[in-house]
Formats: sequence, C-alpha cells, structure tokens
Amino acid sequence: MSSGVVVGLMSGTSLDGISAAVARFSDATDGRIDVELLAYTSRSYSTAQRSRLSAALGGGTPAEYCRLNFDLGGWLADAAIEVMAEAGIARDDISAIASHGQTIWHEPGHSTWQTGEAAVIAERTAIDVVSDFRVRDVAAGGQGAPLVSVADAMLFASGSEWRGLQNLGGIGNITVVPPHGEVEGVRAFDTGPGVVVIDGVTRALRPDLAYDVDGELAKAGRPNMAIVRELLAAPYFASPPPKSTGRELFNTDYFTKLVARARADGATDEDIIATAVQLTAESVGEAYRRFIAEPITEVLASGGGAKNPTLFAAIAKAAAPIRVRHFDEVYFDGEAKEAVAFALLAYLHVTSRPGNVPTATGARGQRILGKLTPA
Repeated sequence: MSSGVVVGLMSGTSLDGISAAVARFSDATDGRIDVELLAYTSRSYSTAQRSRLSAALGGGTPAEYCRLNFDLGGWLADAAIEVMAEAGIARDDISAIASHGQTIWHEPGHSTWQTGEAAVIAERTAIDVVSDFRVRDVAAGGQGAPLVSVADAMLFASGSEWRGLQNLGGIGNITVVPPHGEVEGVRAFDTGPGVVVIDGVTRALRPDLAYDVDGELAKAGRPNMAIVRELLAAPYFASPPPKSTGRELFNTDYFTKLVARARADGATDEDIIATAVQLTAESVGEAYRRFIAEPITEVLASGGGAKNPTLFAAIAKAAAPIRVRHFDEVYFDGEAKEAVAFALLAYLHVTSRPGNVPTATGARGQRILGKLTPA
C-alpha cells in the first residue's frame, strides 16, 4: 500500500487568502484512501495583494501578469513553509506540495489559466511541486472543474447512503457521491456563486471590510426576491451539468450592476448583502431540485461560506427537505477541505493515478492531473 505526506495550497475565487494544509494519505484495503489532517493554516491577503489579484482578473499588461506570477509563487511558498512548521514535519518527509494557484481565467470547454509560479515554490521549499491541475482535464474535453470530486468520493463518502458534499468557496459546487466512494457513480458541478457575490458587494459597499463578518450585515437586511429571480434567470443556472463557472461571470461588473439595481429599489447596504446571500442560497436549492436525481438525504457543507451563519441558514431552508450539515461535524475543519483535496490530487499524481472524474467534468476519460516541478 502507498502512503505519503503532501502539502496542499489553495487560493480561491473569493480572494480572501491562501489555505494551506498538511495531510497524510494511505491506501486502504478496500480501494479507498484514508487521510489524516496534520496541520491547517490560512494566510489572509493584504489589501495590496488582494487589489493586485482582483485587477489581474479584469485585465493586465504582460509585465503585470509576469510579476504577479512570481510574487504569488512567493506568497504560496510562505504559506507552505508556515504550515509545515505548524505540523512539525521535516522537508524530507514530504512527498510533494500541491499548488492550485489562482485562477485568472476559466473558459469551460476551451481553456483555463492558473497563476502562481511553481518553480518559485520549489526553489523556496526544496520540495517537488505539482501544480496546474485543471489544464489536462480541459485538454481532454472537460470543464476542468469541479476537481474536488475525486476527494469527495475517495475520502468523504458515506458507508451506507448517497451523500452530497457542497463547497462554498468563492464558487459553490456540489459533488454527489454514492455509498462506499465508487468514483464511477460520482457526479459534480458548480451550483453558481458561493461567497463571491456576497464578498463582492460587501467590499463595494463597505471598503473597510473584506467580507460580511458572521453574516451580521445580511442578517440585518431584507432580500429583494424580485432581483434574486431576475438573476436566477441567467442561462448558467438552467444549463445542465457538467458545468462550471467563475469570475468570468461573477465579476466586478456583476457586483456593480446588482448594487445599482437594488439601489433603484431603495435598498440599504444590508438589504443588498442579504439579496446576495439569498441569490446564493436559492441557486444551491434550485440546483438540487433540477439536477440531482440520486437519493441523497444529507449534504455536508464546507468552505468559507459554511462559516457564515446567515448564508448557512438560508441554504438549509432552500435545500429542504434535504438536510444540510457542517462538514466539520463529521470530519475536520471544513475550511481545510479544498487544500486537502488538492493535496490528494498531488498524491495521486506522484503515485501515477488519475485525478479527474469524467462524469463530473465531462472529460473524454480519466487523466493524471498536474505538472511536476522537481525540487
């Protein structure tokens, strides 16, 4: 049986910071993989870092992209070094570092681009780096997302029932997993926004805030359901899986138009943020009703959005009668889940096993994901 320790690095659509995890994987006798989370940490982006990343998503010069690629590599290396120190594990005991990088552009069915130079991480840490996971799936005709599906199946399946695993990062995605983690039966797709719209309008309305802390602003507001219905009429929400989305749809222009539309109806700041919360919740609930025929009775929610009590309550209501619980109740801190998932992709890479789920991404077949940058 194979085993190995991998560092996972994740910078998501919400642009809140870098998640870093150290995980030990070992092959179980039943074909599944066991995981032990050894350490987890998150490093928030500074205002200047977040501004550079946000600007890059809207366009930039070759010089700006070049410099950001190397600088982000350094920020990712810092996160890796910090989490390794927290785990108290030596470099020689680590099989690889997995770096998702930062998605700059994602065009499902055509191309995808993640930045954050792997060579910088390898040079700073003296550890092999596996990065650029999405491109091989896209090259094979897939969406390149969601990629956490393989982890949901191999690590977090129920032993007796169908289960849903809902990630609420910048973008929301659901993985539908059969009992016992049989990858062949897995389906997954992006439900729409996770916290990207909530965070976007919050930052636009309250520049001193990176996000709506504990959902307090949304809790004090009243959602405009007419606007929610208008936004849910966008073609993405009705299109069937496999499908994925990102900042190419939910961008600064989207936030600006939402704020202007709500202001025209006399909405307060709190009302606008509450409307963004309701948009996310209804998009999740509608996705379940439209696209999940499997007999799931429970969804485990993770990611930063699951820590927002107002959003979580709204999703739980919109998803009924399906029960929504926190991932943390069953496993470890849900905010570490995506970093652990990418660590698994690197573990699969170094053990020469495929990391995509064609029934989730639409790829022509299974592929080994990622590119190796030796130490």
